Amino acid sequence: MVKSPKRATVVSVGGNVGYKFDFGPVWDGMPDLLMGCLGTMGLALAGMLLATVIGIGGVILRDSRFPPLRWLVMSFVELIRNTPFLVQCYFIFFALPLLGEQLGVLMFKFGLLAKPTNLLLLSPTATAIIALGVNGGAYAIEIIRGGVQSISKGQVEAGLALGLHRAQVFRLIVLKPALRAIYPSLTSQFTLLTLTTSVASAIAAYELTSVAEIINGNSFRTFEVYFTVTIMYLIISSLMALLFNAISRRYFSYPVK
Repeated sequence: MVKSPKRATVVSVGGNVGYKFDFGPVWDGMPDLLMGCLGTMGLALAGMLLATVIGIGGVILRDSRFPPLRWLVMSFVELIRNTPFLVQCYFIFFALPLLGEQLGVLMFKFGLLAKPTNLLLLSPTATAIIALGVNGGAYAIEIIRGGVQSISKGQVEAGLALGLHRAQVFRLIVLKPALRAIYPSLTSQFTLLTLTTSVASAIAAYELTSVAEIINGNSFRTFEVYFTVTIMYLIISSLMALLFNAISRRYFSYPVK
């Protein structure tokens, strides 16, 4: 646990105020910081998974023959990409529960619930995962769609001529080559999504920045705390890059004819 607060030691040298570096509180709080790193990586991976599902599903609906579905996806992409991530977190965490409360009361009146229940009240962690997934999914839709459009119609027609179902054609002939083509762009977006988890500290989600804020508030060692956190985020990004490279070698290293 983080130890009791200690004020920063300030010394005067030659009439100037100097700052005495002390990484002691950071070292004492290292177990909490490491747990915060795990929290950050957990949020990032869960957000990436949700973003991938939204991205693939959004591409399918975006190219639907039913115009309202296309308009719905287009509106979703424009809404998410043109609003701040912090505002999205606040909306999900603070605004949606107000709607969920009214919805619970209404369903109770119609006998659908045994008692009034807030159906949209989410924990900070759940809110962060949903916000990350929704935000990353909006960008993933356009990235994946660009890869899908790069596949020639001749390959699709050839797959159908071989007797494959449309779902098989999409999965084997369209989606996998498309993912290979856009994999660098998609992983770059996911790396950015990993760093975006720090914004979730604004709603008290458990991750590295929120832990750092607690340690800094207790020790007042601002430079030491955030210098260490900067290094930790660099390490996390490097680990994510290694993971993405391993996935690329495992699934996308086949030769192209």
